[in-house]
Amino acid sequence: MSFLKDVVKEIGNDYAGILADGSVGDIGGYVDTGSYIFNALVSGSINGGIPSNKITAIAGESSTGKTFFCLGVVENFLRENKDAGVIYFESEAAISKQMMEDRNVDTTRMMLVPVTTVQEFRTQAIRILDKYLEQPEKDRKPLMFVLDSLGMLSTSKELEDSAQGKDTRDMTRAQVVKAIFRILTLKLGKANVPMLVTNHTYDVVGAYVPTKEMGGGSGLKYAASTIIYLTKSKEKDGKEVIGNIIKAKTAKSRLSKENASVSIRLYYDERGLDKYYGLLELGEKYGVFERKGNRVVVGESSVYPSAILKDPDKYFTGEVMEKLDWAAGQEFKYGS
Repeated sequence: MSFLKDVVKEIGNDYAGILADGSVGDIGGYVDTGSYIFNALVSGSINGGIPSNKITAIAGESSTGKTFFCLGVVENFLRENKDAGVIYFESEAAISKQMMEDRNVDTTRMMLVPVTTVQEFRTQAIRILDKYLEQPEKDRKPLMFVLDSLGMLSTSKELEDSAQGKDTRDMTRAQVVKAIFRILTLKLGKANVPMLVTNHTYDVVGAYVPTKEMGGGSGLKYAASTIIYLTKSKEKDGKEVIGNIIKAKTAKSRLSKENASVSIRLYYDERGLDKYYGLLELGEKYGVFERKGNRVVVGESSVYPSAILKDPDKYFTGEVMEKLDWAAGQEFKYGS
């Protein structure tokens, strides 16, 4: 409609556009997380992942694997996109070059940006996005942001009060965080840059049933298109602890069903996220696989689940993966 196109030009809003043109309001694609079942949880498809132009929050108590989980996604993003880069905003002084290299992360394409306050993060993030948007669209290489973690960031006022020996809480922090994410949400969408944010959770005092809530006020809660809460248990090989089984639950999702949950295996070594873990259970639920006793029927043979996960390429054929993607849609998509 020519009138609407004229209006877009007239109002001078860089973020406005006709929906059918695909320049606004579109997901813009997905970033494969490295785990088929986690892809399904956040997007409704095993071939999806986190949206490539929105904010995804990963929340959980201390030591639930939030940082390791993010690094698994970063490693996969860089491996799948050979020209991509990652900007990693870090507030916990927990990231090192050795840690990255141990997880096979290409450190030549990862920029570490230490930040102390939410204002410092805002300034650095917006400056980088503006610089990125100055490039012609055809020249922009895939880019990803990570903030690890929001909960550890102070405010400028808190630092000033601390320097003056004051032990008072900054009551404006929640409003500052909300304002930051209002700006970032639009800029990330325009730049088609995905952002992962880790945050802590706490127990809600006085709740009728045990309830977890994400810290830092409502800013991230409103801005994130997806919020995933993590809990974990140990994964052992005999007596040796080799990783974690992470339970991921959607506390908020604009792309898939809320309150859905899956289990993901995260190895401590360079393997990171187990790509196929969780698919057997999904397949059994929707008839892709049949279980007989302790074995799973695949084609004309029946094997132990551990044997399938040990050699997934042999059993998860193209035909099987198509059926599993249909099952993921039934399990996680709205309206299925």
